Amino acid sequence: MKSTQQCGEAGWTPDSLGSLSGKTYVITGATAGTGYEAARILLSKGAKVVMLNRNVDKSEATVKALKQAISNEIDVSFVQMDLAVMSSVRKAAAKIIKEVPRIDALICNAAIAQVAKQEITFDGFESQLGINHYGHFLLCGLLFEQIESSQGRIVVVTSEGYKMGLKTIQFDDMNWDKNYHPNHTYCHSKLAQMMFAYELQNRIRQAEKKVKVYVCHPGASKTSLINQKANLISRLTWSLMSSTPLVQSARKGAYPEVMCATEDNLKQQAYYGPTGIMNFGGPVGECKLEPFVLNSEVITRLWNISEKETSLTWPL
Repeated sequence: MKSTQQCGEAGWTPDSLGSLSGKTYVITGATAGTGYEAARILLSKGAKVVMLNRNVDKSEATVKALKQAISNEIDVSFVQMDLAVMSSVRKAAAKIIKEVPRIDALICNAAIAQVAKQEITFDGFESQLGINHYGHFLLCGLLFEQIESSQGRIVVVTSEGYKMGLKTIQFDDMNWDKNYHPNHTYCHSKLAQMMFAYELQNRIRQAEKKVKVYVCHPGASKTSLINQKANLISRLTWSLMSSTPLVQSARKGAYPEVMCATEDNLKQQAYYGPTGIMNFGGPVGECKLEPFVLNSEVITRLWNISEKETSLTWPL
């Protein structure tokens, strides 16, 4: 696929959005960065936003900050959820099913990156794969019927890092016990997210379900994704990059996920984000999707493993 731009030469921006009154968006990881900015854009257009965040104190502060930034009348709330703990994901999903009857889009925004030393989640997964992929895989599956009842969509926020590392799934050592590497393992987790999304599209089509799935990336955006868990070199490199024009604001980084959550005329088997130099920034539109992401044997095997590891059989 060639890189193309949506909505004219300037690319997609929130200026094209009309009222989102009556719409409900559920988003993971919205206390900072692109998740916060996406929530802010959606709320500013009249939507209801339910945030799924790990930290309760930060969530309460985020609700307060959003109301101060927009209006006390906005409909914003949060449900505590830790993507690293499968029981926490199940508990949060049950609460959403009970209390949020309509889901126009579930935005899988939360992520961790560049963890310097191997960490294992409560359920025994390498942390970046466990949080970025398995946690979202389980959440999407548990909420799928709720999303379908609204004829809604799932938005998977991934990364240009999918092009780096192995460019496939390391099935013989999913936890990277033998060759752990902060960047390669992060790229592995983001590739897994993409493969999940495209395989989900296939299964939805075969089952004739009414859910759309979109994949996007935020480009290089000024967020706290690279934090104290990254090694010193990674933190210093990112700090230096962030001071250059190559890195855009978190607000602009949120544009692709908001577009995928709201825009009507998008292809599904596509990959959206900034289309400028190295896809770091620039007009938001369709980016080149590398063919290895769609390897049918790999994406089917990953799906089957993911169902087994999360103890979830999807309703498809």
